[in-house]
Amino acid sequence: MQDIKLFSGTANPELSKQIADYLGVPLGKVSLGRFPDGEISCKIDEDIRGRDIFLIQPTCPPVNENLMELLIMIDSCLRASAERITAVIPYYGYARQDRKDEGRVPITAKLVANLITRAGADRVLTMDLHAAQIQGFFDVPVDHLYAAPVLNQHFLDSDIDLDEIVIVSPDEGSIKRALGHSKRLGGEVAIIDKRRTSAETTVQANLLGGAVEGKVALLFDDMISTAGSICGAAQVLHDFGAKEIHVGITHAVFCGPALDRLSNANLTSLVCTNSIPLSTEVRERLPQLVTLPVDQLVGDAIKAIHRNESVSKLFR
Repeated sequence: MQDIKLFSGTANPELSKQIADYLGVPLGKVSLGRFPDGEISCKIDEDIRGRDIFLIQPTCPPVNENLMELLIMIDSCLRASAERITAVIPYYGYARQDRKDEGRVPITAKLVANLITRAGADRVLTMDLHAAQIQGFFDVPVDHLYAAPVLNQHFLDSDIDLDEIVIVSPDEGSIKRALGHSKRLGGEVAIIDKRRTSAETTVQANLLGGAVEGKVALLFDDMISTAGSICGAAQVLHDFGAKEIHVGITHAVFCGPALDRLSNANLTSLVCTNSIPLSTEVRERLPQLVTLPVDQLVGDAIKAIHRNESVSKLFR
């Protein structure tokens, strides 16, 4: 691990520190700031010539600021003659615009992939992309991590009776995720029938599959943004008689009306990872929130990439 260098952007320095501590490697010295006109300044404050560089920067809100900071850090390392540059992006922003669902709209997930590649990244390490096909948008290797083992272990270690659980998919697009959790945790699988009426609004009406009356419902998704889908799904589960509702997600984006909706959703627990930093307001308004660390998961992947070993073995 002597040739490795870890650098953190300003998006989630706490997670970067945890990853560095787990690997036993100090975070590299980098000066990040703003010029008087708001432009981002960056200087790598140590020699990285010929080194294996990992830049840890989720592109969470403020998305444009964090994305631009990542691009500038990549360019700084490229011009400093780094041997290899890996962009470690625990949360990949702009991932929901992954196709043209109507005329005259962009495919921004592809645009961002192009920007990261053209900036000089040699490979990308990310976690729970909103759409798995985004891996194919990059012209460099992508290692895609899954937080499912971390979430599953939390529920296995909890006092929930696994004989009473039903694994619930909040929409048809998350069925494969629900089946994966069911294989590890047991329980039947149920699916919420979700219809999107606009970019911000969804409607949940029906429950398909396993019965939830008197059962413990475990609802899994990749992220919560405005919380419309999750809270709508939770209401359907309440209407069908679920006695407890536990939600497990990877990315706690929590924007717009999310906190108001989650506070009123009557969830037994809400479990997320620390891929995105959580504010004091979030922790105060959501006392049922449990945050799980992913520093070991990301750290093991970084170690495997540096040693040119398999990353997929982490999930066997």
